[in-house]
Amino acid sequence: MKEITVQELKEMMDSGEDFQLLDVREPHEFEVANINGELIPRNDQPEAGDKIARDKKVVVHCRSGARSGQAIRFWENKYGLDNLYNLKGGILAWSDEIDPSVPKY
Repeated sequence: MKEITVQELKEMMDSGEDFQLLDVREPHEFEVANINGELIPRNDQPEAGDKIARDKKVVVHCRSGARSGQAIRFWENKYGLDNLYNLKGGILAWSDEIDPSVPKY
């Protein structure tokens, strides 16, 4: 599985790179802390194929990187995608290394 670090994601954001950011946590987690990803909670993931970009890099994140890895494996198998990148360390790493104002929970 392809991964990117929070530093690489920050560079992509700062440079204005065209990519999609997907957040696979649950709505109550998204309310506590988010980095402006499109929310696709677990129950919506099996039918989310039309929400995932095919023509650009897609960064998928969760709290720590485990659930996003599961979502990526599922989507790669179901839809044959090869443009998905797991955010290593998830939103916890983002809070630790990029923006400490993002709450950890």
